[in-house]
Amino acid sequence: MAQTEQGRLTEGPILKVLTKLALPIMASSFLSTAYSITDMAWIGTLGAKAVAGVGVGGMYVWLSQGLASLARMGGQVHVAQELGRGDRERAKKYSAAAIQLVIFFGVLFGAVCLLFPDQLIAFFGMKDTETLIHAKSYLMITCGMIVFSYVNFTLTGLFTAQGDATTPFQANFVGLIVNMILDPVLILGIGIVPRMEAAGAAIATVTAQIVVTAVFLICLACRGKKKKYKDADKVRATVKDDNIIREIRLTHLQERSYYADVVRIGGPTALQGSVYCMISMVLTRMVAAFGAGAVATQRVGGQIESVSWNTADGFAAALNAFIGQNFGGGRMERVRKGYRAAFSTILVWGVGMTLIFVLFPMQISGLFFHEAEVLPVASRYMVIVGFSEAFMCVELTAVGAISGLGKTKICSIISVCLTALRIPLALLLSRTGLGLEGIWWALTITSMLKGIVLHLTFLRLSGSRKMTVK
Repeated sequence: MAQTEQGRLTEGPILKVLTKLALPIMASSFLSTAYSITDMAWIGTLGAKAVAGVGVGGMYVWLSQGLASLARMGGQVHVAQELGRGDRERAKKYSAAAIQLVIFFGVLFGAVCLLFPDQLIAFFGMKDTETLIHAKSYLMITCGMIVFSYVNFTLTGLFTAQGDATTPFQANFVGLIVNMILDPVLILGIGIVPRMEAAGAAIATVTAQIVVTAVFLICLACRGKKKKYKDADKVRATVKDDNIIREIRLTHLQERSYYADVVRIGGPTALQGSVYCMISMVLTRMVAAFGAGAVATQRVGGQIESVSWNTADGFAAALNAFIGQNFGGGRMERVRKGYRAAFSTILVWGVGMTLIFVLFPMQISGLFFHEAEVLPVASRYMVIVGFSEAFMCVELTAVGAISGLGKTKICSIISVCLTALRIPLALLLSRTGLGLEGIWWALTITSMLKGIVLHLTFLRLSGSRKMTVK
């Protein structure tokens, strides 16, 4: 997409521009969530131990996303701001730096997981042999080949920064179809294909991610062809698909400053995500004391919940690009109006998800659990965390907006501090009559606090006279 199209994020009706960009991103985020939900739905037919194993192994996939977030956020913010300023060359260099960094991180993390799987799984202190086997196989396959997921995640951010949310949606849609086809075949075994259980789910996911990467590359190749027209309008119509990623050379290293800038902006977000996951891992270890069913409930519940927050995160990504370009162009009033429009829209979504989780917990849980003793526990989890959904959606929207201003450090400080509060709060509440539910109430209470504090933080930053573009 050329600058003529990219620049439209700084022009036109705000809600229309945001919605047009956000809808495909939200759909892409939903598709990403559907990967995990599809895996869990089929794994659920194998029982709670298999679900717990995949959930534990999948924790390291989540932990590693901090590294991918560094490249994505750092690249996306800088690309959006540079395009807002009209500097296409610098935008290309930031894109190249982000992709090079994420490939390095993906290969490095994959090697660690392949070399030390037993040590990583041992952290959770689980003793059941069947659960451990599932966890190890899922970890080694998904994390060993995590580089494709990393690249897809970063490309999505870079496409979005240019105002193109449609291509990531198309790529992820194809990947989801592949995943949905392969899951039952590889997990349960059909015909000559052996029953692979958790390993099958992992292979299906990795294969789908490879397909997504291939679709991205095909789109870049096919849409890069330009036709020459004498009519000026027709020329502009063909140039709009000229994505800057097509012009970069991954074998060519950039100046050190570009990598440093990506790390400076993306580093706080990466740290935030990693710390957030580490805290969740500690909480999962606490939950493990209540049995495999409790672990399975929390991991599956988290996947169900991700339908809500991944959709909000998709809208936040659109807002991030919108604010990045408008902030880069010095249009602060448009920044503030964009946030208000996004806040109102996502709040409606969050309230809707809260009502669904609170009113229909048993029906939702029944889609993933088939053991009578687990269903009531899962249902109660959905009700408790359901109260925080609206606040969580506001939190993600505010983070996207604040990051678009380049203030990722502030987001990280607030999020890390309030998320860390979950551990002492969970310890306190779980030792009361609440027991296991006390841990889940700790999640809900801190999510509410983060939503309120981050919303107020953006309002203060965007209203500051000191907020100017460097």
